[in-house]
Amino acid sequence: MAQPDNKKFFENLSGAGKAIGVLTSGGDAQGMNAAVRAVVRMGIYVGAKVYFVHEGYQGMVDGGDNIKEASWESVSSMLQVGGTVIGSARCKEFRAREGRLKAAYNLVQRGITNLCVIGGDGSLTGANLFREEWSSLLEDLLQQGLIDSEAVQKYSALHIVGMVGSIDNDFCGTDMTIGTDSALHRIIEVVDAIMTTAQSHQRTFVLEVMGRHCGYLALVSALACGADWVFIPEMPPEDGWEEQMCQKLSENRAGKKRLNIIIVAEGAIDSKNKPITTDHIKDLVVRCLGFDTRVTILGHVQRGGTPSAFDRILASRMGVEAVLALLETTANTPACVVSLCGNQAVRLPLMECVQMTQEVQKAMDEGKFEEAVRLRGRSFENNLNTYKLLAHRKPECELPKSSFNVAVLNVGAPAAGMNAAVRAAVRVGISEGHTMFAVSDGFEGFYKGQIKEIKWGDVGGWTGQGGSLLGTKRTLPAKHIDKIAEQMRANNINALLVIGGFEALESLLQLYEARAVYEEFCVPLCMLPATISNNVPGTDLSIGADTALNAIVETCDRIKQSASGTKRRVFIIETMGGYCGYLASVGGLAAGADAAYIYEEPFDIRDLQANVEHLTEKMKTSIQRGLVLRNENSNDNYTTDFIYQLYSEEGRGVFDCRKNVLGHMQQGGAPSPFDRNFGTKIAAKAMQWISKKLKESYRQGRVFANTEDSCCLLGMRRRALVFQPVVQLKDQTDFVHRIPKEQWWLKLRPLMKILAKYKTSYDVSDSGQLEHVVRNRPKEADTSTL
Repeated sequence: MAQPDNKKFFENLSGAGKAIGVLTSGGDAQGMNAAVRAVVRMGIYVGAKVYFVHEGYQGMVDGGDNIKEASWESVSSMLQVGGTVIGSARCKEFRAREGRLKAAYNLVQRGITNLCVIGGDGSLTGANLFREEWSSLLEDLLQQGLIDSEAVQKYSALHIVGMVGSIDNDFCGTDMTIGTDSALHRIIEVVDAIMTTAQSHQRTFVLEVMGRHCGYLALVSALACGADWVFIPEMPPEDGWEEQMCQKLSENRAGKKRLNIIIVAEGAIDSKNKPITTDHIKDLVVRCLGFDTRVTILGHVQRGGTPSAFDRILASRMGVEAVLALLETTANTPACVVSLCGNQAVRLPLMECVQMTQEVQKAMDEGKFEEAVRLRGRSFENNLNTYKLLAHRKPECELPKSSFNVAVLNVGAPAAGMNAAVRAAVRVGISEGHTMFAVSDGFEGFYKGQIKEIKWGDVGGWTGQGGSLLGTKRTLPAKHIDKIAEQMRANNINALLVIGGFEALESLLQLYEARAVYEEFCVPLCMLPATISNNVPGTDLSIGADTALNAIVETCDRIKQSASGTKRRVFIIETMGGYCGYLASVGGLAAGADAAYIYEEPFDIRDLQANVEHLTEKMKTSIQRGLVLRNENSNDNYTTDFIYQLYSEEGRGVFDCRKNVLGHMQQGGAPSPFDRNFGTKIAAKAMQWISKKLKESYRQGRVFANTEDSCCLLGMRRRALVFQPVVQLKDQTDFVHRIPKEQWWLKLRPLMKILAKYKTSYDVSDSGQLEHVVRNRPKEADTSTL
């Protein structure tokens, strides 16, 4: 394969002669094992030796059997396990120089001069100090006669790369830490369960969630379940909050709401820095309102359970990136941390991140809460602003009066998270003073006149509902364009928000073209991508795709478990996605698949033969099972049945085969926290854009917008949420196969192959640049994915 000159491929990076130690330290977090697995396999792949350091820094100080060489097989079956298999411990000894001296000796004995540390800010700060002291520690060991001068020269520098594993998401410089998404899954599972019992009895529930001094988990779970009130350390409530809160709770009850949910971060404080406890809130609600109130403290449940698809993919990407960073470090590069910015892996100087994280605490101690929120980063700030927009309904008299009517509809197949997006759009629209209309059954319902006003209370409890409550159809508007224009006129619709997949994009293009004939469509038009297939151009991620990935990964976990019982079995699983291989590829990476067949990467009989041979070799090791994913439209002739029969025949006597077609189960039940949050946030942003466009295009008593930039798709591109004119997306689209011409996730495919022990080519031009922590990014560069 000819490699273009401007690209950088990692084949040129060799780990031969290098030894890498990997450890998990501090509190455990789901996804740590996926990171360890990626480091071990990528390390071995590039020819380095990789060592497990068991029990964190304690194991490094104690040495002996705590530091063991890892093999390819030793990280098998780790991907789906929560916590950390290699153990973690708090270590007092390592805090003293004497302990670090022992640790240095144990590493030098095995030639380990590269460390990959997965932990929180304390663990990473310790690693950096260790690196700074390294040469003086070697001098001490030389003087004590424990090592010779040759060893001092040979192992003169220690290289450190960190990955942040923490459910609290309290580390500056990364949008998401490993474990946060899984902790949100646990919280939301509990909240969803509590909501049914609370509704039955008209109860108020006060829930305490973890997060230490960071309110991220509380804030995002409040957004994801539509909680009535949230208490977080970064935003203490104003004086007199007790009356305000009780008033809001009683208003909600009066508005036919049968339950109230209050979420409290464990570090919540009031404006005088006094803790706000769950018991205090419960007593207050009982005393002032007499509501039946219960307290639930979630505790360590949040750390437990299997990692979500998001955390497995994040940890696998970070683990591979960490090994690349270690291979590229020189004696004078600072220790770095691999983090996530939007949808991109970036490297940042470790101490810059640690210092900024410490500044947040300092700002909070000094009562500078706005400063603390700003330092937490754009993602946190956006979550907070969205929560404020949605949580508190202003009295009618305080609402701006806009006299604009905005309609919301769903188009295409249902996707989990659509309802969260509709709820956010309706509530933000009402807050902006618009009259909101809901259209049932997409454009089919539109031309039939199934349009009615939708109020604030009508969308209560929608965030956690799967599918599409408005109803959705695949019908495109072109067929009934005259009747739709008539309905636009009859209902005086001044703007449209369309939430859906590829059909929604086609619909917007048709409406844009119809502007030439029908003035009714000369209004702001906006689309939010919502499809499990993630096949819409102009966005890296779509609402619903995360829920689908989790459904696929859960099923694959169960299937792998059944295979490990029977041994020597290969499962062939068919995923949805039309012609788009996103679910098969990214699901394959998250489930630890051996291969994933997709339309975008043509394959032939030789590839199938190579995969069978690969699996035959694998059956000779201790990992006697295989998992192969196939996208439903990957190839017309190599069907799932054909591949199943081929594998069964070729594997006869070595392994047997089973096949499974996942089908509509992938649409998932309740939406994942990511989809609830993503849907909520982009819908709120879209409504603010619509308001702006309505004001700009209002002339002589009417709305008239016919420019390209008044008909847009809001998508997540690399690091930012951007509005893109749909006309400009036409060139980026393969309309026959309903996929974008370029897809970012194809770059993740080599990772799956590397982690499954295939030789492959991996383009690393995107990585490798050490960046700096950015403070206060400009407002436009909105990097919040979650």
